[in-house]
Amino acid sequence: MSQRTFCIRVPGKLMIAGEYAVLEPNHKGIVVAVDRYITAHISFSDKNQLSLPQLGLENITWQIKDGKVAFDAKDSQLNFIQNAISVASLYLQEKSLNLRKFQLKIESQLNNAESGIKYGLGSSAAIVVAVISAILSIHCTDKKDLDPDKIFKLSAIVHLKTQGNGSGADIAAAVYGGWLQYSTFNTQWIINQIETGVKVSELVKKQWPNLYIASLIPPSGLRLAVGWTKEAASTKAMIDSIYDFRRKNPQAYEEFLRESAKSVEGIIESFRTDNIDEAIKYLRLNRKALNNLGERAGLEIETEKLKMLCSIADVYGSGKPSGAGGGDCGIAFLQDTAKIQDLYNDWQQENIVPLDLKVSRQGLSIFNI
Repeated sequence: MSQRTFCIRVPGKLMIAGEYAVLEPNHKGIVVAVDRYITAHISFSDKNQLSLPQLGLENITWQIKDGKVAFDAKDSQLNFIQNAISVASLYLQEKSLNLRKFQLKIESQLNNAESGIKYGLGSSAAIVVAVISAILSIHCTDKKDLDPDKIFKLSAIVHLKTQGNGSGADIAAAVYGGWLQYSTFNTQWIINQIETGVKVSELVKKQWPNLYIASLIPPSGLRLAVGWTKEAASTKAMIDSIYDFRRKNPQAYEEFLRESAKSVEGIIESFRTDNIDEAIKYLRLNRKALNNLGERAGLEIETEKLKMLCSIADVYGSGKPSGAGGGDCGIAFLQDTAKIQDLYNDWQQENIVPLDLKVSRQGLSIFNI
């Protein structure tokens, strides 16, 4: 058993539609897994050791004291990993399995190789899924412990502990892969369960209120294009601002939720009926809903670069920001594959970088090597 070594591969994600609304239970979003990956290698060792080469973090060691992970290095980028190790450790403890020392190396394709700036492809979620999966893979012999639903829920608990907000759509893409429609769980229910002493190992077996994840099949011939603005966005800060707006302007926020629901349902229906024109139309309407929200909240969801990206996309189909906005990536729906290079050329003229991303039909992959 001491020679067990596992390789974990987890895809990144793009939010397609339903941003912000998807933070609310019973409101849908659409997310897709993409073929840029977080890869983790784990093996037992005589000491706990962590390396993240792309972040310049090498040979970090840690100890677990009173159930808390203490790294020998201070870096905010380690917070998600810290909580992932803690939650995985607690889960193993509840299953009467001892956490053994291990070395873990995490490599990422979700940042720009030259600048290190994140693309906005859900790197935090993918890393959490990779760490949870790696630790359980090397310690658990029961395949049920590696059930995707269990991995999703453990990862969602980590995200909740670390960030305090977020829908979990990026975690769903990382775990299940492909195109997904997604509705988030009731966050307060999860918090109440934890605060009343429900074991993590029991919590992941329960049905989570409001959580809904289902595969989607896009219209045949629909082309998804992605452009990167080279601007970094802070998802947490953007979400906090929208939560503040929601609290102060509940009626305006409800109006946004109605607008978002109409456009997201339109895209889902266009997928069901194999209708590219309707998909393009309703993506444009979702952009409009987000723009209206940004204007009402005084928040720059669409930066000048994102506006330009979307305006160019509208010439060929339709476009919108992907994710919280404020930077990162934008997307386009096109019908004519022959026009994709023209779109890319126009984006490049405006210093927008086309990303050659394809859908990752496979989500989390675990290899015993």
